[in-house]
Amino acid sequence: MQKNQLQKRPPYLVTSVDNALRLLQLLRDEGRLQLKDAARELGVAQSTAHRLLSMLVYRGFAMQDEHRAYLPGPGMGNGPAGLSWARRLRDLAVPHLELLSERLDETVNLAVRAGTKVRFLLSIEASNVLRVGDRQGTVLPARLASGGKALLAELDETTLRRLYRGAGAELSGELLGESDFAVLLDELALVRHNGYALNVEETEAGIAAVGMVVIARRPSTMAAFSVSTPRARFRGLFEGRSIELMFEIRRELEQDLRAAALNMHGE
Repeated sequence: MQKNQLQKRPPYLVTSVDNALRLLQLLRDEGRLQLKDAARELGVAQSTAHRLLSMLVYRGFAMQDEHRAYLPGPGMGNGPAGLSWARRLRDLAVPHLELLSERLDETVNLAVRAGTKVRFLLSIEASNVLRVGDRQGTVLPARLASGGKALLAELDETTLRRLYRGAGAELSGELLGESDFAVLLDELALVRHNGYALNVEETEAGIAAVGMVVIARRPSTMAAFSVSTPRARFRGLFEGRSIELMFEIRRELEQDLRAAALNMHGE
């Protein structure tokens, strides 16, 4: 009976897979893809192409820039310009983030932004019995995650408005009303002033985090790292020198990134 069920699968399921694979080929060969061009190549409506591309973004095979164009993501093995930037970034970041996790005994994460989302490339779990678990591969709204907020704070208001008030925001489900957008702008201004972003139970009950952006060369924003902790221990991060230590780790990691001449676009 199971065999008969497999044989009776609707043809559109196969078509969807084929279209997704064709999009992967286009991203691989062209390096940059607009939604309208993807729809034309597949012979489908833009809404259909958007759903397929959104799934590729979710799984890390594509990422979206500020102009809503799609680029090859970390899941392709190679990033934009043919460089495996995600792997190199992780390799450079690991010793710094391991040290931070060991010093604070808290879980430390590394994330990159793709449009209005952040994807966790790496999680280093604390040894503490009560700890935040591995987030590697998780995708969260950038405006809620601490690392995402730190990355968004590097963007100008025009770009942020395009992300959260433009036509693409409605398609992605990230459209904000004018009042909510104003609140976001105020929060990002505070992030820029403080040098770090906070997430207090915005993405998960009982969990809080502090995030900082890591920049190889302005305005090329590379990534963000965050320290995640159970809500009960969150205040403790601000009572010792934890934030100061995070700033130190960021400076050292940025020095390594610049020495490696690495940035998000492989320039």
